[in-house]
Amino acid sequence: MKSLKVLISVITLGLVAAVSSASAAEGKGKGQQSPDQQVAALEQAVGSLTADQKSKITAVYAKAQEAQRAIPKEERKEKGAALMQKTRGEVRALLTPDQQAKFDKMGAGGKKKNQ
Repeated sequence: MKSLKVLISVITLGLVAAVSSASAAEGKGKGQQSPDQQVAALEQAVGSLTADQKSKITAVYAKAQEAQRAIPKEERKEKGAALMQKTRGEVRALLTPDQQAKFDKMGAGGKKKNQ
């Protein structure tokens, strides 16, 4: 259970890094997980992903990183949060019902949602 929380935190940190204004503003991407790394962390948290899921989810994460870089610095806090929500929705739609349940427990920000 403890390792699952760590994995969830890793995934969330990857998503947060994707909307990080500092690294995205300069395009350096330091501290930012690649889409492949995000998919690997997601797979550890929700279970085995098919090749098709991996391909599609990698594309979603890559698109989100590009969109984040396109947001003007002064709008990143507001638009970055919306982008993260949209990205989570797109990723969730590609998961099986069992994977979705695990994904939903992750919650935004890597914290377990209160039930």
